[in-house]
Amino acid sequence: MMEKNTEAENKRKKRVLFVCTHNSSRSQMAEELLRVLKGNRWEAYSAGTSPTGVHPGAVQAMAEIGIDIRGHRAKGLDAFQGIALDEVVTVCDHAQESCPVVPGGGVKRHQSFEDPAAAKGTEAEVLAVFRRVRDEIREWILNTY
Repeated sequence: MMEKNTEAENKRKKRVLFVCTHNSSRSQMAEELLRVLKGNRWEAYSAGTSPTGVHPGAVQAMAEIGIDIRGHRAKGLDAFQGIALDEVVTVCDHAQESCPVVPGGGVKRHQSFEDPAAAKGTEAEVLAVFRRVRDEIREWILNTY
């Protein structure tokens, strides 16, 4: 006999964890974009397989669209032990290859985006890459969630 979900379970927001290597740009932007665009249905988190720090280019690109991620910090996967996740999304190829199974991770999904932190050129050229990747992540989120 199947049990019915309680009303509280049905209303619980689904949880998604975005993972990239350093948790410095793509996963940080994805986390906050999902929170802003679809926060009524999703709880968003981000982590890195080898976390470093939030890249200033990501902070600036997000600030330009009115989203403040200055308070974000890079986190490792261990920060999410014991949290039931509905999805784990790798946003870079390296993380997809090296990401271990996350306990309680639910569905694993991969959507690769270029690493804006690896962009070369003038400050303006590098920032243009951050903007483009931010916009690609935004469109992907709007079309996926």
